[in-house]
Order: sequence, then structure tokens, then C-alpha cells
Amino acid sequence: MSEEKGSNDYVIRVVDHPALVDAAQWNALLDAQPSSTPFMRHEYLLAMHESGSAVDASGWEPQFLVMREGDQLVAACPLYLKAHSYGEYVFDWAWADAYQRHGLRYYPKLLSAVPFTPVPGPRLLARDTSARIALLEAMKQFAQQAKLSSAHVLFLDEADQQAARSAGWMMRSTVQFHWINRTPQPYADFAEFLASLQREKRKKIQQERRRVSDAGVTFTTLQGAQISDADWDFFYRCYTLTYRAHHSTPYLTRDFFARMAAAMAENWLLFIAWKDGQQVAASLIAIDPARRSAFGRYWGATEHISCLHFEACYYQPLAWCIAQGYQRFEGGAQGEHKMARGLLPVQTWSAHWLAHPQFAQAVADFLQREGAGVESYLDELNERRPFKA
Repeated sequence: MSEEKGSNDYVIRVVDHPALVDAAQWNALLDAQPSSTPFMRHEYLLAMHESGSAVDASGWEPQFLVMREGDQLVAACPLYLKAHSYGEYVFDWAWADAYQRHGLRYYPKLLSAVPFTPVPGPRLLARDTSARIALLEAMKQFAQQAKLSSAHVLFLDEADQQAARSAGWMMRSTVQFHWINRTPQPYADFAEFLASLQREKRKKIQQERRRVSDAGVTFTTLQGAQISDADWDFFYRCYTLTYRAHHSTPYLTRDFFARMAAAMAENWLLFIAWKDGQQVAASLIAIDPARRSAFGRYWGATEHISCLHFEACYYQPLAWCIAQGYQRFEGGAQGEHKMARGLLPVQTWSAHWLAHPQFAQAVADFLQREGAGVESYLDELNERRPFKA
């Protein structure tokens, strides 16, 4: 897409490296969004690229969209040419397969997302709805000029959803599970949180925690600069073991986490499990101290210990969040089992535009049926909430 003048003398450009976008101006736009998360910070996206995690060779070719008024960045979004659908957590493999069966090319497609990070938040960094719609129109124009099959925006916040609907994009919903602290009186401690759960849920959690304790496992908690290079090395070893157990390859390189330690240390919390004086597991949590939010991210263990996953990934982080007065803990993609641990269903959204009229209609019909199914599923889940009536 060539440089274009928009309304109000905006200049819209596509840049092929995050470093070509002014970091301070990008972060200022992000900080102005009410649903800002650390994952949209310039440092995070730059680390994805410069660490070799989200680059052309791995199927993520940066094509960041920027809108300027003079020297001032007024709107922007992370944008990638995708050669596949890995690392997205909104699954369109069936769409790609249908294109292929009809002799059409689905990839590359255009994607606005945070690589490997299914966390809802702003994707269209802008001052108002009209600027968000201008970004969506620029995306569509880019896709048309490049003769791409489609454009997609994943895990949008409410402002982005409103803009996408106004621009006529197709909307798709999925379900995640998030823990929300009690209001107006937050939980005093983990015991009080447990007391709010139904008896059978509370007993199950107590039994799971006892199994870990009886196995002789203890935890240390490290935040920010307290996490040493050796701690990061152990965490990364655990992280790779999780992928190996699923016969897969890690998305993120060790260098990515080195860059996080250097540029965004304050946004990371590490739980390390110990047994017999040895480190046996690690769980890495992202945190947003300003907005009192935490996000479950990565975990792994060097040996199997019953219920250790639940302790490291849910109970330790939840106890920490309650102690620190945090308002929410997002458990990540999928996982109905999280409900029994006090995380509740939340609807998340993505927006889609397809160039081919017949396929666009077919996908719209599918999304209508799928959306009705998601609504029914949410109703069913909400009938099984784990808290006392």
C-alpha cells in the first residue's frame, strides 16, 4: 500500500518493521485506550520481531499501519501478512481448507493481532471511532491492492468492536475464562475467596492443593528485576518442555524473554516450584500494575507431580492477585476446567473481512450459526457458576 492522504490531511502508511514507528507516540496512543494491556506496548511488539519470534521466516511479516497528521501519530495498529494460522487462537483453518478445495489461495492473509497472545485489548490505537474506522478501511484497501483473500482483527476491545461493526466487518465470538475480584469489598485473602465457592468446588481445590503440599513442593515468587538470568533460563527450559510434551515447537525464542527482562521487567511475575531443594516447575504471569490486571501466560515442569499445574498456574497467581489487590486475572484461551477454580466465562471478539463475495456470504452464514451456539454455550456455563448462590 502506497502512502495515501486521508480525510483531515491524515497520511496513512504501511511500515515493514516496528522500529520504524515512534515508540513514545505509539505508547502514548496505547495509554489513552481504557483497555490498554502491556502486550500492545511498542517494546513487546518490537521484541517479538527482533528476537526472531514473529518474523517473515516464521510466517509473520510485519506490515504495521500508521496514520499521521504532520509529525504526530494519530492512529496505528500492528499488522502482519500471515502465511498460516498458527499462533492466533481464533481458528480459521476450515476457511483456508474451503478456499483450497475451490482452487483459491487463502494465504497470505492480513492479520491485526498480538502474535501468540490471546488477550483482549485495543488493536486499533486511535483517538476516536472515525480514526478506528479509517484504519479498518486502510486495511481493507491494502488487502484489495495486494489481492489478499482476507483481513482479520483478533481479540478486540469494545471500542474496536464498535468500529468494526460500523465498518460492516463480520464479527466472531469465542469464550475465555477470567477471574474478577469481588466488589465492592475485595477478597481479604485466598481463604475468603475459597469460602465464596460452592462446597464441592472448595473441597476439590483444597484436595488439589494438599496433594502438592504433601509432595513436598514449595514456591518462591519473583517479580520484575528479582528474576535473574538463571531464573529466566530455568523458566525457558520448562516452557520448551511443555511444547515438547505436545510434540510441538515453542513459538517464542529465549531472546524474546531476555528482551522482556531488559525492556519490560516490571510486567512479569515468576512462580518457581521447589522439591527436595531442586527447581521442578515454573509459571510465568504477565502483570499490569497500573490497571491491577494479571494474565496467565506460560508454564512447564521437569517432572510430573499431581495437581502441580493447577497450583502453579491458578492458585498461586490468584493468591498473589488477592494479596496485591488486583482486580482481574485472565486465564488465557480455552479451558472450561478453569470455571471450577473460580474463573468465569467471558465473551471475546474478532472481526473479519473476506474479499470473495460468495465466500464472505458463506462465512457470514457460518458465523451466524456459530454465534448462536456460543450464546447457548455461555448460557449453559453461567448456569454452572462455581460460586455460592
